[in-house]
Amino acid sequence: MKTVLRLQSEEARVMIAAAVEKSKEIGVLETICIADDGGFPILIERMDGARVTGPQISWNKAFTAATHKRSTHLFNKAPNGPALPGNEAFGIQLSFEGKFAVFVGGFPIVVDGEVIGGVGLSGGNGEQDTAAGVAALQALADLLAPQGHEVVVAADIKK
Repeated sequence: MKTVLRLQSEEARVMIAAAVEKSKEIGVLETICIADDGGFPILIERMDGARVTGPQISWNKAFTAATHKRSTHLFNKAPNGPALPGNEAFGIQLSFEGKFAVFVGGFPIVVDGEVIGGVGLSGGNGEQDTAAGVAALQALADLLAPQGHEVVVAADIKK
């Protein structure tokens, strides 16, 4: 038997609060989705005034990051991004009824070496989505550190 960590709404709220704070600091209106290890939303928050398309896009990014265990932008990162034309996963974004996101803004949540969920952001450019996503991961790391858990805090995550 294996003991499995699961994200709860308490941790998701802390992550979303940090992403919202960072988004306000950098002047962007984001939608943030925190998903479980199956890619299903725990919480989604659309900042006032953020695009109405944000909830679905942020969920797609969180889904992809959680279930495929890598930051979404790594699929298209040259030269070996698997979703680039000619590479092994070209066209993967058409999978799961178009839910598979292969652009910046989705990050797996890795705790103690295991992917336990994903965070997806929509509303900014790639740099802004990344800054808010990393802020969310840092908030989780800060929350879990006293319990002895290690959280990967980075933009480029691949398990």
